[in-house]
Amino acid sequence: MPVFISLEGTEGVGKSTVLNFIQSYLQQHHVPFVCTREPGGTPLAEKIRHLLLSKDDEKMSYHTELLLMFAARAQHIAQVIKPALQHKKWVISDRFTDASYAYQGGGRGLPVSEIALLENMVQGDLQPTITFWLDAPVEIGLARAAARQQLDRFEQEKVEFFERVRAAYAQRAEAYPQRYRRIDASLGVEQVQAQVKQVLAHLVAIHTL
Repeated sequence: MPVFISLEGTEGVGKSTVLNFIQSYLQQHHVPFVCTREPGGTPLAEKIRHLLLSKDDEKMSYHTELLLMFAARAQHIAQVIKPALQHKKWVISDRFTDASYAYQGGGRGLPVSEIALLENMVQGDLQPTITFWLDAPVEIGLARAAARQQLDRFEQEKVEFFERVRAAYAQRAEAYPQRYRRIDASLGVEQVQAQVKQVLAHLVAIHTL
């Protein structure tokens, strides 16, 4: 039975490192999978990603941002996620719809009802099996992000924005405890991987019988 894993969290919490660890673990256990990301995952969705992350002279309205996110997501689901699951492959996605609730809902302050309407239209009842929420204090994550690369449009936001994003993730984790797994991302790499491995081992045991 295929599994849909999403990775969530604010900037600089180590999602890429955890993503690589998950891929290695699944390869070792001979689990077929597809690794993807949001926004993006298909050629068209990657073009939308560029629009969303690029720093431009024209200020993007919050509703434009939200609609572009779901436009990319619709393409991603149709072209990557659903076909992979139908072919019995696991899907690992760097972000999914929880990010819209956190960033456009919590960060931007858009109504949850609007996000829920788009969610229902674009994905119906499709939800991740497990969501790894990589959680660390905002200051730690932003310091890591600033040290590694030039900041994109989201990463340039103020600390208060990311505090709201983190709070929204916490609300989502409380609302959906059956699929959310909080990972303490303030710890060292090996300790983070140990937390993730414990969950993965259980998933592989029950979904590859």
